[in-house]
Amino acid sequence: MTDKDKYRSLCRTEANIPIFSRDWWLDAVCRAKWDVLLWEEKGRIRAAMPLYIPLPGIVSMPPYTQTMGIWFAEESGDTKYTTALGRRQQIGQVFVEELRQYAAFLQNFHYGITDWLPFYWAGYRQTTRYTYVLHDIRQTERLRENMSIHLRRKITKATKHRLVVKRGIPTEDFLRVHTLTFERQGRKPQHTNHLKHLIHLCRERTQGDLWGGYDEAGRLHAAAFIVWQESSAYYLAGGADPALRDSGAQALVLWEAIQAVSAYTNRFDFEGSMLPGVERFFREFGAVQTPYFAISRGNIGLLYRAWLKIYKTLT
Repeated sequence: MTDKDKYRSLCRTEANIPIFSRDWWLDAVCRAKWDVLLWEEKGRIRAAMPLYIPLPGIVSMPPYTQTMGIWFAEESGDTKYTTALGRRQQIGQVFVEELRQYAAFLQNFHYGITDWLPFYWAGYRQTTRYTYVLHDIRQTERLRENMSIHLRRKITKATKHRLVVKRGIPTEDFLRVHTLTFERQGRKPQHTNHLKHLIHLCRERTQGDLWGGYDEAGRLHAAAFIVWQESSAYYLAGGADPALRDSGAQALVLWEAIQAVSAYTNRFDFEGSMLPGVERFFREFGAVQTPYFAISRGNIGLLYRAWLKIYKTLT
């Protein structure tokens, strides 16, 4: 049995592996270009580190994937903190040695990983990035109270425009407003085939869906693609019609989607943004700024050119 086969078996038994590191997700966004490092003890996998390898010698982040990094099995309740930390650092050093075969490396570590010392000791670089997370999303009234006044006004405005939020909207409707958003910014949407496949796959697995805000004339103002597992839901992609942006639909769509996914999880991750306007919008929901690490080594310029080459062939 290969390490990849072992990891697939692990994903069937370990519910706490983040959705972006699960085998079915990696198959969708990486196709066949992924592998995994494993650390086993007494016949059990105690740690795993999936890798996206778009070109030989390069490890990077696949599209529509916020974070990866090392997954660690849960320690027994009586394990001391210092013991657990030391074990994780030991495993990290083993993985760092195995990563020497790659000339360039870039991964965003899940925010649950707070210790990157084994990578620091090996000469890797770290950049702090931020996501925004809502906790206890089943507490609807408390969430509403924590919203900014400005956001509550947007939601009220959308309601007064008689906008109706629908779940399970057509993929074509979603992609249209998603594309319009990119065009408004002077950019072209990328990885459209990946996005279509993810929408279909997540719906099939009951781990994702599309929400959209429509007016009485049937026009779609804004839409969102949300994925989830028991530990968290994630705002993966969205968009709004530039001609209808003032209706407040984007705020209403996200608010309705957050309430809907509370049936599956009690946490909502906006997937963050370093863009000032987007960051402010997420923060207005009362979401908590949550740091995570971008870990890198090697020629990042080379890595970026490799991304461009790969993305042009996949989109």
